[in-house]
Amino acid sequence: MKTIRLTLFPAVLLACLALPQLCVAADAPKEGGWESLFNGKDLTGWVPVHDVTFVVTNGNLRLVTGMGWLRSEKQYGDFALEAEWRALESNYDSGLFFRVGLDGKPWPKDGWQVNLARSALCGLVKGYKTIVPAETPPMPLNQWVKCRIEVRGRKVTLDVDGERAWEFKELDVDRGYVGIQAENKAFDFRNIRIQELPR
Repeated sequence: MKTIRLTLFPAVLLACLALPQLCVAADAPKEGGWESLFNGKDLTGWVPVHDVTFVVTNGNLRLVTGMGWLRSEKQYGDFALEAEWRALESNYDSGLFFRVGLDGKPWPKDGWQVNLARSALCGLVKGYKTIVPAETPPMPLNQWVKCRIEVRGRKVTLDVDGERAWEFKELDVDRGYVGIQAENKAFDFRNIRIQELPR
């Protein structure tokens, strides 16, 4: 067994020196426990649900149109999710889903969502019902806004541009997908990343 290991080591070392991207690719998206959910090039890691059009433009994930959502390939339990977004047209409307399932059309049935509608910006919604009213003022078009959603057990908190917006302690689902809602309004998203948290 030792002979095999010693024989393979030089070959692996030479491969890493010649093609270093092969040896770091698995860890490249992670930084300090954070994993990038958007590579700035394509929709790798995302799955369109129902009738939606998302494209990559100038390194941004652009919601073009449609009534549905874009979901992560993976489900998450406890996590911190950060994303920057900007609205590109008036009366904008979208949302950031978390811990949602696949049932429901055009959006997850009874799904938890941070609302990105101009008229109810950053409120907490379950399905079509407002759970935590919005207190974030409407943001101008083309202005980047950063949201951080942290979910631990039954508790979820939201920070908007580094300021605590609200917290809620009665989540009723333990795990699910994260996603972006499409409501026929154009948005850009960037710097989407997630950090799984221990229970």
